[in-house]
Parts: sequence; C-alpha cells; structure tokens
Amino acid sequence: MRLYLLALNPTASVTDGFLPAARRLGLQVTLLTDQPEAHTSSGTGTGGDGVEVLECDVRDFHALITRISAHHVPDAVFTNSDHLQTQAALTADYFGLPGKDWRAALRTKDKAQLRRHLAATGIDTVRAVELPTGRDPEELRALPVPYPCVLKPREGVASEDVVLAEGPDELVRYAQDIRARRAGVPLVVEEYLTGELHTLETLGDGRVRHLLGGFQSELSPPPVFIETAHRYVAAHPEHITWQVLAQLDALGVGFGACHTEFIVSDGRARIIEVNYRAIGDQCDLLLAQLLDIPLFEHILRTHLGEPLPADLAVRTGAHARVAFPLADRAGTLTSAPGACDRETGAIQLAYRPTRAVGERHELYGTNRDFLGVVRAFGPDGTDQQSVDRAVEDFLVEQHWEITP
Repeated sequence: MRLYLLALNPTASVTDGFLPAARRLGLQVTLLTDQPEAHTSSGTGTGGDGVEVLECDVRDFHALITRISAHHVPDAVFTNSDHLQTQAALTADYFGLPGKDWRAALRTKDKAQLRRHLAATGIDTVRAVELPTGRDPEELRALPVPYPCVLKPREGVASEDVVLAEGPDELVRYAQDIRARRAGVPLVVEEYLTGELHTLETLGDGRVRHLLGGFQSELSPPPVFIETAHRYVAAHPEHITWQVLAQLDALGVGFGACHTEFIVSDGRARIIEVNYRAIGDQCDLLLAQLLDIPLFEHILRTHLGEPLPADLAVRTGAHARVAFPLADRAGTLTSAPGACDRETGAIQLAYRPTRAVGERHELYGTNRDFLGVVRAFGPDGTDQQSVDRAVEDFLVEQHWEITP
C-alpha cells in the first residue's frame, strides 16, 4: 500500500514519528514536499529507509492531484502540517480516500473563520475583527477592537507574530511590524482570553473519538506568547472536556489526530486555536511513550480507512513534562549540549537540540527561540514532582552560550 505524505520543512513528528510508523506498517512512502533538499539533508530518502522524496508545490491541491495522478496509485494521503490540512483533505477526497472534511480543515486553520463559525453556531462568541490583505493597519483604529487584544496572523502557527496590544497605538505599530516582515499577510485581532492554558489531544476515525489527555501549558510573559513548558494531564474535569468537545463537534472535527488549545476561566472552556493534527514540538513522541500505544500507527491507519479499536488500552498513571530552553538574545549559538538520554531512577529523560552550534538567529519572540526540547517521563509509581525536578535539574546543569 502506498502512502503519500505531504510536508514542508522536516519535523521530528515526521522524521521520528510517522515515517518509522509507516515502515512498521509495511507502507511504501512517497514524501511530497516543496523542500526536498531539506528532507534529504536530514537523511530521509537517502539511507535505504524506503522513502521516496519528490518535489511538489504542496500548498496547491491541484498540483498535488496532478503529481499523484502521474505517479503511483495512492492508498492514503496524509499530512501532519498545520499549513497543508485543507490541501491534503481535498486531495484525498479527489481520489476517494479517507480523510478529513476539507471544510473543517479550513475552519480550523483560518482563525477568523473559526471565530465566525463558532459564533454562528451560538456555541461561543469571541469578539474578533479581521484585517484582510491589502488593508492598511491604520484602519484598525476605527474598528470595534476590544482592549487589551491579541493580534495574530489569520493562518499562523507556533506563536509566530502573536502579540498582546494594550491600546490602538500599540496595535497599529505591531500590525505594521508584522506586515513589514510578511507583506500583505491577513491579520486577526481578538479579545484577550485570560485563564489557564490547556490542551486536549484527541484521535478519531469518524465513528469513535478517543481522548488522550492533554497538557497544562506555561507561557512567557506578555506581550509575546512563547510556550516554555507543558505538564501532562491524564484527564481534564469532565465538564471542561465536554465543553471543548462540543466546540470541536460544531467545527466538524473528528477524524484523525487533533490538538486543541483552550483557556479555562471560571469553569468555562474557550478555544484559543484548533490544530487539526497531532501535537508537535516532540510532545507527540512523549505522548506515545507515556500512553504506551502505537500512536503514529493509529493515526496513519485512520487515513488508510481502518477503524480504531474501541479501547486503545492506554497506560494510565504516568507523568510527564516537556520544557524548552529559550534563546534570550540574538546571535550565534557557540556552546550547547548535544542530544542525550538519561535515567534518574525510574524517570526517563531525553534532550534533543533544535538549533545547531554555529547557527546565527535573531530573537524572534516565538517558538523559533527554542534551543532544544527536554522530555521527561515517569511511569506508574512515580510522581509529578519527581518528573518536574528531573527536568529542572537537567536545565540547571546545562549551558547554552549565545555570542552577539
């Protein structure tokens, strides 16, 4: 059976998660990407892994359909990219293959459409306005913007250019700054939802939906929103979970993996964004480990048309934490720890760098400031405090040096 996997840049989710899972399932894999050199440089398709890497304009569903039609017959079309869900859904539908509803994929990717749709269904209304391509940021002064407010790209990801504005002058200045870097990008301004930030991870096949727990997230201080750490939560309070699921149902989300971020305030769950794919930043790798299930295989099987088991037989009682050491200045990374794995008693810890020594970067104020990812897992019989302490001890022991 042949899997067409769509990707932009290489990610740990694809390289360490989905591609090994596809091999274990015995699938023939064709990776379609607009960055073939980046994937082959990372080792994909070059070391006898059975992966075929082909260049394609993966942001264009017509180009995808043409490329696949002129190649091998597909059995599944899949992507874990935020930016390619609608294209993958349309392509799968064209070939009569299982996949996500393209309308749901579009609603979740387009943050303005997400707000409009949830408001239209009456399930939740977040005050928001949109600044389309070609419109001057100065127009924001005259729009009914609630302050403080959050400014973000309409189809952004990973906290990129997400910023808190306290008033109209700040808002216009931030919008102008974003447009200077990303000419013409459509922007969304929405009310600032305060409260604890959580995630809910789900997996469905269109018939059943499994809850995989979630994470409680920690953020950097405003005005930016950089994720600094996540702590695994096996189950949110039932009334909170059902509020989130009701909003996902209203959006039409229910096939494959979904990573939903939401705020809890006064017993109310309000969605921040819906990422219609598996959680990233290596949290998916950790999730598979702590639940002790073949998570990536399950996700691929749904796109092959196979039903999920009624019971995933997940491991309960495990604890986990993810932390992200951050760059604090622009410059060249001149000293940093390498990848490592260690055990402290029963707790297993893994560190993977995300920036190579010798690379120069600006200070972005986004998840692109990550220097690496620390993942710690404690099985049944451990406690969260011990897992947290293992991560903190590791971070204290390490040294990252950035030379301006």
